[in-house]
Amino acid sequence: MNANTSLSERPTIEPRWLFPLIDGALAFIAFGLAYVLRYELQIIRPILDPIQREFAPYIPFAAVYALLVWLNYQRNGLYRNIVGRAWLEEIYLIASSVAVSIVIVLAMFFILQPLATSRLMLIYVAALTVIVASVSRLIRRWALAYLRHRGIGVRRVLIIGMGEIGRSLLGIMLSRPELGYRPVGFLDDDAEKSAISMGRVQAMGSTAQLAETIKAQMVDTVIITFRWKHYDRIQELTEVCRAANTDLRIVPEIMQLNIRQVQVENLDGIPMLGIGAHRSFSRADQFIKRGLDLALVIATLPLWAPVSLLVALALKFEGAGPVLFWQIRVGKDGQQFRMVKFRSMVEGAEDLEEAMLRESGEDPRHPKFIDDPRITKVGRFLRRTSLDELPNLINVIRGDMSLVGPRPPTPREVTLYEPRHTRRLQITPGITGWWQVRGRSNVPFDEMCEMDMYYIDNWSISMDIEILMLTIPRVVLRSGAY
Repeated sequence: MNANTSLSERPTIEPRWLFPLIDGALAFIAFGLAYVLRYELQIIRPILDPIQREFAPYIPFAAVYALLVWLNYQRNGLYRNIVGRAWLEEIYLIASSVAVSIVIVLAMFFILQPLATSRLMLIYVAALTVIVASVSRLIRRWALAYLRHRGIGVRRVLIIGMGEIGRSLLGIMLSRPELGYRPVGFLDDDAEKSAISMGRVQAMGSTAQLAETIKAQMVDTVIITFRWKHYDRIQELTEVCRAANTDLRIVPEIMQLNIRQVQVENLDGIPMLGIGAHRSFSRADQFIKRGLDLALVIATLPLWAPVSLLVALALKFEGAGPVLFWQIRVGKDGQQFRMVKFRSMVEGAEDLEEAMLRESGEDPRHPKFIDDPRITKVGRFLRRTSLDELPNLINVIRGDMSLVGPRPPTPREVTLYEPRHTRRLQITPGITGWWQVRGRSNVPFDEMCEMDMYYIDNWSISMDIEILMLTIPRVVLRSGAY
């Protein structure tokens, strides 16, 4: 396996030449559309005495521009199929590629001076290219997701090792079929683990059955999650995969230590893993995030205020207790605050929780009771639609919470945390978050913490916007809520 090849790259459904060809054609078309907007329609600012009206002299420059766009897309990694890359991240890479290409074309105009050029036209070219390229990639994502949900173009995956990392990989693949991985089973040399199936994914015995399992299950990719203390066994399994001409992925042991921000550096053919420090939010980050929160809450006030009034009236008519429910939660840096929600349970519900935990066996750090008898009729609807959390916007305005972030735990839950879990308290808690849009209520506590820490380490404004956009269909479809 090439050390320079990203572990997250894999073959795609479409031919490799197709998308670069489409991108080049779209860039050329954008150049032509920009000419029409500037010289034919003359929007924004009319041209009183245009020196150049014919498009023909622009054709060579449009062709060069299309080539430059393709080269910059290539340089920025837009043709590497990085699994799970956000669409907004692609837009950023597209925009930066287009900006460089436009600057080069502008320099060519000034140097060659073949014709009088409108700088506004080049702005049109850049804007149109970003728009059409972004839309085309969104359509591509939808098309691939549609096909992969139906089992077309997916890779059949066999996981070796059902430890914490193996289970996490399995959960991600099952919850996100659009990534194109279909787990067909798993192997483990632990006799107990190799005999128990994980949902619809079957246990297929020990690693001694690897060769026959690859053949019987038509496996495309094998993923090994063993620790490196099993180095000799990993070497043997690697040779089996090579003999079967099967793609192999190995999760480095460093990843099993829950260390993020890992970069691969190649030193004359020797790969080295660079470990970055934990992400810390700068004051600028906090200021930007706070500004986004306030702007969105204020802008959407005409939408959520009337809905809140209707919910309050419904709760009042039901007469199950006060409309609002206040509860002490733990926020940023362990500071406690009063979180407000619409009441969805009968009065005294908190007093019954300890007994329910003992009876249900739920994880006390993140209890989720299915068919909770404490929930009222109106409350059940509110929880299904997440409308019970609308008053959290008051906490956002006050600065106790953010729109996006880890959900705030109760003080009792925090007392049960292990040291690694406390990183969730590093930033302001939120109404929605990375784990909510990836798994909602059915995510185990440790996996939820992993997702929260991934969010902390990879935070950006575009990531917050992506999460907010993904939250809407999750709420509408009531996915995973109870």
